[in-house]
Amino acid sequence: MFALITDNLPIMLQGAGMTILVSGVAIVLGMPFGLLLCFGVTSSRTWLRRSSRIYQSVWRGTPILVQLLIIYYLLPLIGINVVPVLAAILALTLNTIAFQADIFRGGLQAIPPGQMEAARMVGIRKWAARRHIIVPQIFRLVIPSLVNETISILKNSSLVSVIAVTELMRVSQQIVAATYRPFEIYITAALIYIIINLCLSFAGRVAEQRMAGRA
Repeated sequence: MFALITDNLPIMLQGAGMTILVSGVAIVLGMPFGLLLCFGVTSSRTWLRRSSRIYQSVWRGTPILVQLLIIYYLLPLIGINVVPVLAAILALTLNTIAFQADIFRGGLQAIPPGQMEAARMVGIRKWAARRHIIVPQIFRLVIPSLVNETISILKNSSLVSVIAVTELMRVSQQIVAATYRPFEIYITAALIYIIINLCLSFAGRVAEQRMAGRA
């Protein structure tokens, strides 16, 4: 049992590296667009608010597996040929934008509206006030929720194996197909996911403490 795990652990760790890469890029790319969508959802302009909510409804209301498959097969139909990894990152990014927007909206609502009004009264432009005053506070307030969303995306990234991305789950499936030892391999994969998520939770707590100290 242990020989099987130690023999296959290096390639499984390579798959875990791909899992972290795909999930991390999606989360990082999703943050600025999630903020923009947050401001769109809370905008006073009706057309912008409604279109932002429609985007959220579509991406939050459909399974991420369906989103992955649609993007993977749709792009070639419109003349865009991308490797599976890029299709996976695009799908996960578009998905997390919708969820991050709700997270940022919760942080925005927790900030007293008088701060924006005071900034405008002293001559600070709206977007400058958001960038330098509002957004830093939002991030400080929503770090725990962002960590949870990162963990969620990391777990959902196991679905990208269906479009031939060689992340942790895909590698595990290949090893099981070659060795016929699913129990040991999938338990090892589960432990790797748990370790990654524990590291993310620890990093989130450290970041929250540091930002609280600066505040």
